[in-house]
Amino acid sequence: MDKTLVRVNTGRLYVRWRFARREASWREVARATRWLAQYALGIVDPAEITEKALATLEGVSEEAFTRELEGWYAEHVRPHVSTDARREVERRRREGYRLVVLTASTPYAAGPLARELDIETVLASELEVVDGRFTGRCAQLAYGAGKVSMAEAWAAREGVDLEESVFYTDSVSDVPMLERVGGPFVVNPDVRLAWRARRSGWPVSHWR
Repeated sequence: MDKTLVRVNTGRLYVRWRFARREASWREVARATRWLAQYALGIVDPAEITEKALATLEGVSEEAFTRELEGWYAEHVRPHVSTDARREVERRRREGYRLVVLTASTPYAAGPLARELDIETVLASELEVVDGRFTGRCAQLAYGAGKVSMAEAWAAREGVDLEESVFYTDSVSDVPMLERVGGPFVVNPDVRLAWRARRSGWPVSHWR
């Protein structure tokens, strides 16, 4: 999703939005910025960071959070949706591909984008909800090998051959998924992924 369908990192947009609403402190902004930088470099412990980040959602109503992020998307994310990505989505649709957003983000952030692009399936990190409220824990993390497992489970249910599928990403953390599909595509890559793409002969595009 980030740096592919959307030109920017939506995590940064979200943190800045919460800070502007006085719902996050300078310390939380600095911590999130450090995590996002580590993520870009592929040197992050995703489970640890996810646990710390989700602690802030403990007890929050899922319904209220869903509405809140729909407003956040409309105001802060929609202006950054990539024109090139829109064209590629429509090209793949015309070619008969089934379209899926596969992201380490949550369905609350990715869902509004998928609906705008008329993509009916979202595979994302799943947050634990009990009695309509977040517990502050992650039920399933779509990161690295976890993203591959999620894609394989969906493909098995839907009768989709991943060897005949394509996958787009900007992040070195998605190398396992790039290696799993028949059509790996690198978009706006981070430094480490750009190097790996050259080594592996993967096509690289720069979308705006």
